Amino acid sequence: MANLTKNYDDAINLDIELSEKIKNIKIKDKFWIAKHYDIKNEKPYQFMLKRIFELTGIIIGLTFISPILILIAIAVKLDSPGPVLYKQKRIGHLGKTFHMYKFRSMYKDADAKLKDLLKHNETNECMFKMKDDPRITKVGKFLRKYSLDEFPQLINCLRGEMSLVGFRPPTQNELEGYKSWHFVRFSSMPGLTGPWQVSGRSNIKEFDEVIKLEYRYSKNWKFIKDVVILFKTIPVVLLGKDAA
Repeated sequence: MANLTKNYDDAINLDIELSEKIKNIKIKDKFWIAKHYDIKNEKPYQFMLKRIFELTGIIIGLTFISPILILIAIAVKLDSPGPVLYKQKRIGHLGKTFHMYKFRSMYKDADAKLKDLLKHNETNECMFKMKDDPRITKVGKFLRKYSLDEFPQLINCLRGEMSLVGFRPPTQNELEGYKSWHFVRFSSMPGLTGPWQVSGRSNIKEFDEVIKLEYRYSKNWKFIKDVVILFKTIPVVLLGKDAA
C-alpha cells in the first residue's frame, strides 16, 4: 500500500496501471485513495482555521444577503409550479452521502427527462452539461448564469456537509463513469466553488482535467489557497463568466 501511494503522482495519468495495482492488492474500498490524502487529517489546524473562517463569513454574509434570497425565492415560485428549493442526494467527503440544496432552476419533472437528453451531453460521461437545456426555467437561466441558484448550499456549509471551496459533489449515478484514480477528489470537502470554477469552468470539458486540478488542490492544500480561490470566484460570478 505504501509503495502504491508513494508512486501515485506517476500513476495519476495511467488509469490502467493503477487499476491493475489496485486489483493485485485486493482493495475493495474505492474511496481508499481519498482517505489516504484526507486533508482533514493531513492539516487539522489549518482545516480548523478554515472552518472558523467559513462559519463566521457565512453567518455575517447571510445577514446581508437575506433580502436577495427572499426575492429569489419569490421569483422561483412565480415563474413555474414546484417547490422553491431543490434537493438531491450527492456524494461528499470520503464518499459520505448528503442532500445538497439549490434554488430550483428547472421544471419540476426535470429529473425524469434527463435520460432522454443524455445524447445531447456537451461534456463527458461523468458530468452533464447542455447549452440550451429545455428543462431550465426562465428565472433559472438567470440564476445559473450568476450562480445565484447555489446560495442554499450555505445550509450545507453550516451543517458541515460542504465547504465554501472544494469539488462539486457528484450524484451516485455519475460515479459509474469514474476511473479508479478519480476518487482522489473525495479527499477534500465538496464546495460551492473550487479550482475548476476559477480555471475555465464549463470550458474544461475533459473530466480527467477537472480531477487533475482538484488533485493538485488537495495535495498542496493550504488555507490561504481557499482564500485566493474565493477572491478569484467573485469576478467569475459577477460577470457570469463560463457559466453552464
